[in-house]
Order: sequence, then structure tokens, then C-alpha cells
Amino acid sequence: MPRKQPARPALAPRQTLPAAGQGKRGEAGHVAYLLRQAHGAVRAALDTALAEAGLTSPQFLVLNLLDAYPGISGAQLARLGQLTPQTINLVVRRLERDALVARDAHETHGRVLRVALTAAGRARLKLGKRYADLVEDRLLAGMDPQTARHVRRWLVAVATTQLTG
Repeated sequence: MPRKQPARPALAPRQTLPAAGQGKRGEAGHVAYLLRQAHGAVRAALDTALAEAGLTSPQFLVLNLLDAYPGISGAQLARLGQLTPQTINLVVRRLERDALVARDAHETHGRVLRVALTAAGRARLKLGKRYADLVEDRLLAGMDPQTARHVRRWLVAVATTQLTG
């Protein structure tokens, strides 16, 4: 005799999901979720702005890191950028194809490839920074300098001590 299948629960009627800033997506939400939500909004704004400079957010990140830490390796880029080595390799290969970076072998560690900005890479980074600054200006709009310093300190503390110590 075949077994009777349990009845499936009725699907809930379509709910209208809260917009960012409402319900649990607002001040009543978990801070970790709110950080993720804010990151998504910032990333979308940066992607749109950086497209005007012909860059993606990961490309802009790599160019910025290379500007700050010239000659670092792909592995170091991955650690600093919090991306996988595979992702960094793809990003660097595309930047290299576009002549924005150049790779060369480390003088003592032959398997290690160092990555450096080219003149074209510096120029593209400068353009990208102009567009990224517009996003940052929107982020800080209406925030006094003291509050902006507190936000920066808190974000650094979250990344360095509050969750790792």
C-alpha cells in the first residue's frame, strides 16, 4: 500500500519586503547585517561610478593597493584585498592585458611575481579616485568631521580588534 505523502503547507501570500532602512533593515536590525547592507550599497555605488573610469571595484582596489605598496606579490595583494588568490590573478591578468600593471619576477624568489603600476595604471587610478571620491563625499554628506573620525575609528576597531581579539 503506497504511503500517503504529508500535505504541503500553503505558501504564504506574497509579502512586501521592507526597503533598506525599514524594519530589521533599519535601526532595529543586527549591526552585522546592517554593515553587510551598507557594504552592498557602497559597492553598487562604486561599481557605477568606477565604470565611468573603465574600472571595476576589484580593479580599483588592486590599483590602490599597488600604489600604496609598490612591487608587492599577487599573494600579498590577495591578503591585503581580502580576495582569493584566484580572483586576484584574474584581476591582475586583465589589468596587465590593459597595460595598467606589469609583472616581473622577484630578484631572489624566482616563482614570486611582483606587480607594479604602469604610467597608464597611475593615470587610470587617478581618474578612478575622482569618481570614488564622489561616492565617499555622498557617504560623508551631512556628517561633521568629528563624527566621520568616530565612524572611521569604529570601522577600524571592528576590523582589527573587536572581532579578532
